[in-house]
Amino acid sequence: MPRMLDVSEDVRAEIGDEEADRLLAGENAPGSYDCTSCRTPGDSEQERTSTVLFVGEETAVLAFAHATCIPSQVVKVAEEQLQGAVRSITGAEAQPAPVTPVAVGDQAVLGVTSGLVLIDNELHPALVVEPTAPIARPGSTGGGDEFLPLLIEQGFLPVGDVNQKPSPIAGWSVLLAMGQLHAILQPGTGGGSPVAWWQAHQPLQVTEGWRAAANKSHTVLVFAAPVGSIGQQPREDLLRDALEKAAANGRLVAAAMPLAGT
Repeated sequence: MPRMLDVSEDVRAEIGDEEADRLLAGENAPGSYDCTSCRTPGDSEQERTSTVLFVGEETAVLAFAHATCIPSQVVKVAEEQLQGAVRSITGAEAQPAPVTPVAVGDQAVLGVTSGLVLIDNELHPALVVEPTAPIARPGSTGGGDEFLPLLIEQGFLPVGDVNQKPSPIAGWSVLLAMGQLHAILQPGTGGGSPVAWWQAHQPLQVTEGWRAAANKSHTVLVFAAPVGSIGQQPREDLLRDALEKAAANGRLVAAAMPLAGT
């Protein structure tokens, strides 16, 4: 029976016309599936379903999601990250995921904390990004911290009041796969596929409340501050206090990003 599948041109180009046509005819597509964005059941015979191709250096995984959650797309990620996704798909037990971001330069890594931020009496899913050391501009020999200026050049905006929702940023997104946080994606060069600005070495666990809020709004608020501005806060009220202090000191930028998925 034909499935109600969406296969984007990018996905078709990767898997080939023959495989795409088989999917659309229902030969290789599952009827029921767990949406890889919101992790609730879906049925490709009853509702529009997106085909999403998760591509590493050597491995590719085709996954399915509600079309209302994410569009059909190709998402490129690191091979080790994809292997973790394969283990999740095949039922192998995933290991607990510490916050282990990729290196930025030789000295600093980006630490990422998830939490819920209350704005206009509504809880919004948020990520807070803070390097472990000052970030220099590529090719620079100066000693200044260029983290915030670099992000502002990319479209992030300074935060004067945490009670105001940040503005959207074009081309960026947050990758939530198998119900876990995998990466923050930025636009590829020359209009190419998105690339990871930050990615977890292992998928990062988020709370049920965070995931529910993200699935409701399909948007994640991403805050960023220079090293030493936020710190590792054990509770969300303390995280909120640290964000407000950083904003008051002119040391906080933010952007609203849509959810992407696999």
